[in-house]
Amino acid sequence: MITLTLLHPDQLTPVQHWTFETEPILRIGRSTDNHVVLYSAVVSRYHVEVQQIDSVWQVMSLGANGTYLDGKRIVQVPVQDGMIIRLARSGPNIQIQLDPSISTSVKPSPALSQNLPKIGTALEPSRVSRVPLASIPAPMPNSKTAFESSPCPHVRRTLDLRSCLDCGAFLRE
Repeated sequence: MITLTLLHPDQLTPVQHWTFETEPILRIGRSTDNHVVLYSAVVSRYHVEVQQIDSVWQVMSLGANGTYLDGKRIVQVPVQDGMIIRLARSGPNIQIQLDPSISTSVKPSPALSQNLPKIGTALEPSRVSRVPLASIPAPMPNSKTAFESSPCPHVRRTLDLRSCLDCGAFLRE
């Protein structure tokens, strides 16, 4: 099992996450046929592939604006549990978590582990939904959303005014 978590751009707190149990290849990008769809101008239609080769997961950058790990542009790297990748220099952050029962030959670096937020079990696993953005209803007034406690700090919105160009987060109306 692998979990991909969209993190808030400033506080690196979880905003949205997707859990996959059987897929050997996961695609992240703007195109609606990806497993994880992020609406950001800096994210390519097919930006990243996370794929399992034997028992080791790999991150492969496909996007024109690059994928970054610890501020360095990557092409292909093995997944370390808890690692955070950034799509483009100013794009969204994605944390990758592996199920503890998966054995990999890669151990997380102590320096990386110290700086990462821990994702608690308070979040319920969810599956990606491939629905057009226009069909997603706006939050009801007085309802709690993920952004009320940590609003997106960016001012650039997509043309449909529903998601942030910088981090891909859905914005309140």
